[in-house]
Amino acid sequence: MLDLLHTTKTHDETRQGEAVELAPTGKADGRKLYIESYGCQMNFSDSEIVASILIDQGYETTKDYKQADVVFINTCSIRENAEQRVRNRLKEFEAVKAKNPGLVVGVLGCMAERLKSKFLEEEKLVDVVVGPDAYRDLPNLINKVEDGNKAVNVLLSREETYADISPVRLNSNGVSAFISIMRGCDNMCSFCVVPFTRGRERSRDYASIVKEAQDLYNAGYREVTLLGQNVDSYKYTPKVEEGNDPLPTVNFANLLELVAQVSPELRIRFSTSHPKDITDEVLYTMAKYENICKYIHLPVQSGNSRVLELMNRTYDRQWYMGRVDAIKRIMPDCAISTDIITGFCTETEEEHAETLSMMDYVKYDFAYMFAYSERPGTLAAKRYQDDIPEEIKKRRLTEVVNKQQIHSLERITQYVGKVHKVLIEGFSKRSDKDYCGRNDQNTMVVFPVDARFKVGDYVHVLGESCTSATLIGKIID
Repeated sequence: MLDLLHTTKTHDETRQGEAVELAPTGKADGRKLYIESYGCQMNFSDSEIVASILIDQGYETTKDYKQADVVFINTCSIRENAEQRVRNRLKEFEAVKAKNPGLVVGVLGCMAERLKSKFLEEEKLVDVVVGPDAYRDLPNLINKVEDGNKAVNVLLSREETYADISPVRLNSNGVSAFISIMRGCDNMCSFCVVPFTRGRERSRDYASIVKEAQDLYNAGYREVTLLGQNVDSYKYTPKVEEGNDPLPTVNFANLLELVAQVSPELRIRFSTSHPKDITDEVLYTMAKYENICKYIHLPVQSGNSRVLELMNRTYDRQWYMGRVDAIKRIMPDCAISTDIITGFCTETEEEHAETLSMMDYVKYDFAYMFAYSERPGTLAAKRYQDDIPEEIKKRRLTEVVNKQQIHSLERITQYVGKVHKVLIEGFSKRSDKDYCGRNDQNTMVVFPVDARFKVGDYVHVLGESCTSATLIGKIID
């Protein structure tokens, strides 16, 4: 597979999350840029692309929005509460703008595309609205605002992948980094806005991905996470130049192998997988390479086939269970996490019970769990009535959460008494006397600082105790 790297020219070059500020960097005499990111890992990765584009224009980043000349929020439309948080934050920026009329405030990402007119005309909270495929246009749009105009570009693209832009690794621990391998989504899950806000699926040139991984390794990074809305559908066919033989199409299993071959000391993770597309070829590739982490995020959403059909997930209960069986057969030590939605349209108590029984069947290591929240513009909003009362949604969610806590503790308990290879990511949130990092299965491990080792080193840690979310141990020789 590695020979593929020589068949084409190399470029010159994700959950609900907390807001993340970018660390200061760039030219000292530049104008100041402040960005907050909400939502999935793709948004955090996109913010690094935005920072790269504007730093090339002479900007520097700041952690203090009150000191900034340009303030951006990179937004998420997956959940209603994420949108409300963004609105509240924009009102805080509005107060700063009242004292500093020259401040440029912009909304990027998924909410920008979906609520462009609302932001610009009705609420008048922002000056710039930019969709996920228009970040190259930011310098021009900022200039328009400075000339006294509002500026918007939410055009979606069938080609944009930002493959030639080297993201600025801001707010980074210098150990782990994201690499976006594709953009958009062709799956039309009825509850999801992503196909409407991020456009059609397109895969990035594999050579540029491998080069980015190599550059990160050379810079001291020891872990990369390959990102896409559905990584398993990654497919890149190099363009054939006149007179040359056709080149092979690279699928996700091929890409995983190419990135794993950068160095055995570079750990590989990826997110997110779709149950309809994850193949045995991917699983065998994971099993083949020690540096591809044995962890898969495999969203189930519901354990009932009728509800899955309403969600347009394109698989049923038995198919999903078959994929779980394959994972456990090929990689018995592989951890599995998931997404679960409770109270989807018309869901009955019996169907909810099938979700609980699916959890018992898989015993997920951890899960992201939500009560259904109707998103305007989605197929579900157009076709189905959101008819499950909130109190029932929340009660079902509580049952799911309680069961997952039991399973999380059960799964992590099996790591006690075993030795784990852990990449030191930094100090524990609670104490600078402890390091933290994750094992192969993506479990957070906390252990006392040892002066022989530093952040970015691999160590072997003996698990001694645990909570439902954290393994606690000590470094052993």
